[in-house]
Amino acid sequence: MMRSFALFRLPYEKRCTLVVQTTGVPQELMACNELSGQQGFVMAPFAVSPSHPLLLIRADEVTSDLTDLDGLSDLVDTHGLTALDKGVHTDYHMNFANFHAQLCNHSFQKLVLSRSIELPRTGDETPLQLFQRACERYPRMMICLVYTPQSGLWLAATPEILLAGKDHRWQTIALAGTMKYEEELRWSDKNIQEQRYVATYITHQLEQFTHDFTEEGPRTARAGHLAHLRSDFLFSLPDESVVGDLLQALHPTPAVCGLPKQEAFRFIRQNEHHDRSYYSGFLGPLFLHRQTHLFVTLRCMQLFRDGYRLYAGGGLLKDSVEELEWQETETKLDTIRCLFHHHVQ
Repeated sequence: MMRSFALFRLPYEKRCTLVVQTTGVPQELMACNELSGQQGFVMAPFAVSPSHPLLLIRADEVTSDLTDLDGLSDLVDTHGLTALDKGVHTDYHMNFANFHAQLCNHSFQKLVLSRSIELPRTGDETPLQLFQRACERYPRMMICLVYTPQSGLWLAATPEILLAGKDHRWQTIALAGTMKYEEELRWSDKNIQEQRYVATYITHQLEQFTHDFTEEGPRTARAGHLAHLRSDFLFSLPDESVVGDLLQALHPTPAVCGLPKQEAFRFIRQNEHHDRSYYSGFLGPLFLHRQTHLFVTLRCMQLFRDGYRLYAGGGLLKDSVEELEWQETETKLDTIRCLFHHHVQ
């Protein structure tokens, strides 16, 4: 049986870190606030459920400063993975109409609609090769390959920090709005408004935990061939034992869910025609060598024995246009899709 592990490379770093749990299966938690006082590597779903628990990989072995991944080939045995079951095929058109109607009648300010696609395994690329390609292609992103028996094997190349910090100095970001990256970008009102919603939400959540925070931005941030609007929040936490409660307050942010949060969360769970699983949850090291780097699980896929399931979503406001929103999900799917050499851009 494959051991639970997380191999990751933080943004702008050259070296990777490997966390391995040598015995047993990762601990299952029922809510984010149970992460207070814990350490290890976290793999959290969009919505915690018996089939998608919040997982904590115990850091029995930690290897940092990895530059050569050749010795890790026995880490990932794809034969041990389950086969790709053909998921429920989302009717994006129907979902969009339903979500958009809710925005037009002012039930919600924002809703995030996501979808997934399945790709057969046709090349001979290994998960480690895909991970390495992601590292080369996306130096600004958190690249992560993580496996547990409960979650299966996932690869993410994500630009969005949920919570990062060490020694009382902490950071989160509001990342929303998406355009193809160009030198001269003009942001639409819809994108500016969407990002403002996220930034305002984060401000309100932080105020419950600290009065010492600053907001910088928004600015244009590049993520592969995409650009997003990003504001950075820097803050101090007088008491680090509240980190689980802070995560509970932040996740899921309006960048992956909607506003108002609880109602949007319920609506998405009931009306989105596919299972988000660990997509739009979060992952990363928690108090590993006293450092925390948790990222929202975006631009990701689950790897199966015979194929892949890729996920993408986008924020809808009442003035959203279906064709543009669909195209945005296609562009986001390309972040992972282009790691396959047989995929032609």
